[in-house]
Amino acid sequence: MIRVLLADDHQLVRTGFRVILETEDDLRVVGEAADGRRAVELALCTEADVLLMDVEMPGLDGLAATREITAAGPAPAVLILTTFDRDDYLFAALEAGASGFLLKNGTPEALIEAVRVVARGDALLAPEITRRVIAAFARPKAPVPGAKTEELTPREREVLVELAGGATNAEIAQRLHLGEATVKTHVSRILAKLGLRDRTAAVVYAYEQGVVTPGPSRDGWRR
Repeated sequence: MIRVLLADDHQLVRTGFRVILETEDDLRVVGEAADGRRAVELALCTEADVLLMDVEMPGLDGLAATREITAAGPAPAVLILTTFDRDDYLFAALEAGASGFLLKNGTPEALIEAVRVVARGDALLAPEITRRVIAAFARPKAPVPGAKTEELTPREREVLVELAGGATNAEIAQRLHLGEATVKTHVSRILAKLGLRDRTAAVVYAYEQGVVTPGPSRDGWRR
């Protein structure tokens, strides 16, 4: 059972999300918040797997609330939901430690699948969203001497490069001629070695450390 928290200042929106999610046997809403401060309190005191977080809320906004939640240690994975299709929100959500980003104008099926994806820690951002964020905000940087990336094996580094391009586990497996289970193992080891929370953090880290930079290649990325 995937336990979900809802944070949105509009009750009708929260009710709609609850109705959509609880039509599924494996999803259950375990709490609701109408502002960011209450969202933080619920995230830290309620056993939940995923928190659906609105961006614009009274008092503490969703991005600030996300930063507090992710900085506090073990907590629900945060899935940002907003009606605003803005690049600055996308990147701010990544920096805050969110595990995914979804527009409210999507379908119920997309919402349900996003919750499941985030809950299992798999492909947390759609490739098109990853590419958009990095293309708009990433700045090429030289690798930092002594950075933790030096602890990665050559194969783990290859997997990190693919992650940074927004590839799913299935796509990575196909490109590197590996089994999906092997890819998952590599991803887990990468996150552990780099001290990262999830795949989204790995994308940001790869660009900050100069592992990859935006540029021309077969899929829009320079290795």
